Amino acid sequence: MATDFFQQQDVARRGTTRLVVLFSLAVLAIVVSVEVLLAATMGYFGRDPDTGAIDWTAVGDPRLLILATLGTLLVVGGGSLYRVAQLRGGGRVVAEELGGRLVDGSTSDPVERRLLNVVEEMAIASGTSTPPVYMMDAETGINAFAAGFAPQDAVIGVTRGAATTLDRDELQGVIAHEFSHILNGDMRLNIRLMGLLHGIFVIGMIGYFILRMSFYTGGGRSRDSKGAMPILALGAGLAFVGFAGTFFGNLIKAAVSRQREFLADSSAVQFTRHPGGIAGALKKIGGFVTGSQVDNPNAPQASHMFFGRATSGFSAMFSTHPPLKERIRRIDPSWDGGFPELPEPGEGAPGTVGPPGAAGFAGAEAGGAAGPTLADAVGQVGQPTSAHIAYAGALFDRLPEALVAAAHEPYGARALIYALLLDRDEGPRRLQLAHLEAAADDGVYEETVKLARLVGRLDPTMRLPLVEIALPALCALTPWQYELFRKNLVELVEADEMLDLFEWSLQRILLRDMQGRFGRSGPERVRHRSLRAVRSPLAVMLSVLAYVGNRDPGAAAHAFGEAWRGLALPETGLLGHEDCGFGALDEALAELDHAAPMVKKRVVEAAVVCITADRQVTVEEAELLRAVSASISCPMPPILTPPEST
Repeated sequence: MATDFFQQQDVARRGTTRLVVLFSLAVLAIVVSVEVLLAATMGYFGRDPDTGAIDWTAVGDPRLLILATLGTLLVVGGGSLYRVAQLRGGGRVVAEELGGRLVDGSTSDPVERRLLNVVEEMAIASGTSTPPVYMMDAETGINAFAAGFAPQDAVIGVTRGAATTLDRDELQGVIAHEFSHILNGDMRLNIRLMGLLHGIFVIGMIGYFILRMSFYTGGGRSRDSKGAMPILALGAGLAFVGFAGTFFGNLIKAAVSRQREFLADSSAVQFTRHPGGIAGALKKIGGFVTGSQVDNPNAPQASHMFFGRATSGFSAMFSTHPPLKERIRRIDPSWDGGFPELPEPGEGAPGTVGPPGAAGFAGAEAGGAAGPTLADAVGQVGQPTSAHIAYAGALFDRLPEALVAAAHEPYGARALIYALLLDRDEGPRRLQLAHLEAAADDGVYEETVKLARLVGRLDPTMRLPLVEIALPALCALTPWQYELFRKNLVELVEADEMLDLFEWSLQRILLRDMQGRFGRSGPERVRHRSLRAVRSPLAVMLSVLAYVGNRDPGAAAHAFGEAWRGLALPETGLLGHEDCGFGALDEALAELDHAAPMVKKRVVEAAVVCITADRQVTVEEAELLRAVSASISCPMPPILTPPEST
């Protein structure tokens, strides 16, 4: 089943609306239940001491109803806001709560090295920053998850059981499934679900607390403490309401997430063109003694985030995942229903680790020459193909080992970025190196000088992939180190008093992605739902692209006109140079990032038309297009058609 990135972004946003509606209905039911409980309790306290008749006046007191409503909303809303605030740190917070350990990019462990290699290849293939990887060492079940508000703060978590039991093709299928959640906007929905449902669970926690306090104070044991019985009943009632809230919460999770799991399975097959990988992983879950079980106490609240069913339940009605057999049959209709026999957890499986590298990828030629071209660029956004994955695997074989090793640790990653920004002209380069010698962290300057020789011989098409590989190591910096790194980045870019295309693209991609780790997380709020609403920033963006690809003013005007005509907007002309520099482009892209997904699709389509108007695409133009696309939250895979040199 083919998927469309922009449509799925719309579906995910509608899913958020659906979640809010379901959550509101659940809260309404809880409010009514609490009102009934308080009314019954007050009626009991206000009963006639002689006849025992209930005082119905007290029961129907509107002040009581208002108090119950406001109190419930305060508790549920406060609990949800508190949890959402806890989760503002993004995927890292979820991974640590689930017992995950950040995998060091420079690890020599073969299991971890293979896992990182698969994640990096998928990130390069999809045009996203490489997410940090967390290993759940205590978990022997076969499972994984993706968590975060947006690709910029996403993480991938994998259980030790999955990393050691699955072969490379199966692991690739699982990681492709998780990348589908990242690209289709499911993570944002999942993490909001955790926050909203926590408020419902707080009601049950309060009831449980009242019950415990009643027993400790003797209310549940003493025959003479009849006055405490209503309090005990209230606590039991609130606990029951909390149980009901948990019931509704699980129903909401199941309703929201089940279909998204089918979509992620389908997308994984679409990405890899190798259904045997993800199908094999699901079959191993069925034959494994611990299945996909996750024992961490925080697993139930994050159960909807996992690749497989992480917790047991009373009924399939509450399951956040479709039945395992149904998932397998959708991928492999010829499956005979049997599961493989696997060793006990911890025994290992001979030959499952395999060598690191690209050898495990199937479904396309390694070079990717016959793969998608720039003409398919819009359809490729958020939808990498097997050709992209094969290209990413082959790229690792071509990258200098020293540069890859440097990209995997914080000191080397900073030096690598600095080396990529060193000017070819001797004058500006001398100024840049002098600044780094004075301002860079100890050892980084020396590493930059060493790496600069290798970077100078680097194929230009390898520059952005190296940046994407380096991002997890850069995100491991402390806030102080990040601020110094950011300042040095700006100094290096401005050393020659001009900003070229690669410098702008690198700076834009790098700082945007790192902002998700060190600053505000989450997607931009949709403010513009039509092309007319973004007419001005769109004109700026297309004018910049037209000037970049065409030195002749007439050719630039032609490229702009070709792109603008396809938008069905009131006619306008190419802006002057003074109105569309890189600063103006930054502001335009910030505004376009607030557009609805289907509007963004038209924006990317127009950008592609503008760049290809002269029937040639340079390396710089390809990098610029990917930077523009990433800036409006539309990750574009590598353009596999060899661009012409400038």
